[in-house]
Amino acid sequence: MTAREDEASALRVLIYSHDTFGLGHLRRSRAIANAIVAACPGARAVIVSGSPVVDRYAFARGVRTVRLPPVNKLQDGSYVSGESAPLAATVAERSAVLLRTAEALRPHVVIVDKEPAGFHGEMVPVLEREAARGTRLVLGLRDVLDEADRLAPEWERKGAVEAMDRFYDEIWVYGLGRIHEPLAGLPLAPEVAARIGRRLTYTGYLRRDLPEPRAGRREPPIAAAPFLLATPGGGGDGAGLIDWVIAAYEADADLPLPCLIAFGPFLDPGIRAGFDARIAALPGRVAAITFDSQIEFLMRKATGLVAMGGYNTFCEILSFDRRAILVPRTEPRREQAIRALAAERLGLVRVLLEEDGQAPERMAAALRALPAQPEPSRVVVPGLLDGLEAVVRRVRALAPRGHAVPVRAIS
Repeated sequence: MTAREDEASALRVLIYSHDTFGLGHLRRSRAIANAIVAACPGARAVIVSGSPVVDRYAFARGVRTVRLPPVNKLQDGSYVSGESAPLAATVAERSAVLLRTAEALRPHVVIVDKEPAGFHGEMVPVLEREAARGTRLVLGLRDVLDEADRLAPEWERKGAVEAMDRFYDEIWVYGLGRIHEPLAGLPLAPEVAARIGRRLTYTGYLRRDLPEPRAGRREPPIAAAPFLLATPGGGGDGAGLIDWVIAAYEADADLPLPCLIAFGPFLDPGIRAGFDARIAALPGRVAAITFDSQIEFLMRKATGLVAMGGYNTFCEILSFDRRAILVPRTEPRREQAIRALAAERLGLVRVLLEEDGQAPERMAAALRALPAQPEPSRVVVPGLLDGLEAVVRRVRALAPRGHAVPVRAIS
C-alpha cells in the first residue's frame, strides 16, 4: 500500500465543539481526540471549535483544529457575534466552515459535543449530508446538562430532541448514571424515549493525564512549596469564587497554606485589576496568574483545589486524586451545583454554595480543613474514570469495515 493509499484508509474522526463561552467544551474535545489518535494507529481527528483560545493548546500528533468565527455569550444568556457582523451572518459563515471541513476530511465518525443541532442549528447541514453518506454520527453529552424543567424548554426551542432522534446512531454520556442521568425528566414521547434509550451509553468520566511539558515551562514561585490552587476555569463567571478566596485570606492571617489563583483568560480586566490590588496586600500568602494551558501540572502539585465544579475540572480532581472544595455556579444553569452536590453525597468533594452566604470565615474554615480532607480515591466507584477507554472502544466499533484498527492501551 502506498503512503497516499495508507493515509486515505486511515480512520478519520470529526469532532464539533461549539465553544461559545469558557473552556469546557474545547478541553473535553481535546481529551477525546488525543485519546483516539493515541489508541488507534494512523487515525486522524479534526476538532472544529469556536473557542478563541484554541490556538493556545497543544494537541497530539494526528489532531488538527479548525477555528470557527467567534460568538459571545452575554450575561442574560443571549448571544452576539464576536465580530462586527449580525449574528445570523456569523452563524451562516460558521456553518459554511463546518461543511467545507467535513467535505475535505470525509470522516468515518462525527462526534458532536453537547448541542444536538449545533449552535443555532449550524450543524444540521453537515449532519444531513454525513447521514446520507453513511457516516456514523455520535452525540456526546456531559454528565449534567441542567435541571429538567430548565432544559426542556431550551431543547424545545432548539429542536434538540428532534435532532437527537433523527440523526444520531449513538449517544454517549461522559459520566455515570448513579451520579446523574442528564436526559431524565425530559418530556419525551414513549417511542422517542425508547429509541434514544437503545442508543445511550454511559462511558464513565474522562480520565486526564499530565501533558508533555511545554519547552521552557515555568511556574510561579508560590508553587515551589505546598500550596492551594483556586481556579474558576475560563474565569468569565468566576469572580465570586475569586473574591471569596481572597476575602478568606484577608480575614484570617493564620491560614496555613498560601494560595495560587488562576484567573482564567475571560475574567473581566476591570474586575481583575481590583483583585490584583487586594492580592498585592497579601504578599507570600496569595499570588495569581492569568492562564496556564497546562494547568494540569499545577493541579497535580497542589495540596488541594478550590474550583467551580465544571465538568473538566471535576475530571481532573478525580484523575489527579486531589482534595477539593467546589463552589458551583447556580445561574444561568444549575449544572455545576447538581454535579457538585452529587459528588459530595458520594464523599468525593466538599461543596460551599454561595447562596448560603459568602462570609469570609466560611471559606477560611474550609481552606484550613482542606489538607486533611479525604482524597477522592478513598471512595470506590466502579467505572468512574473509564470514559476514554469506552470512547475508543465505541469509535473502533463504529469504524467501517476495512478501517477498524488495533487499539493501543491508553496510558
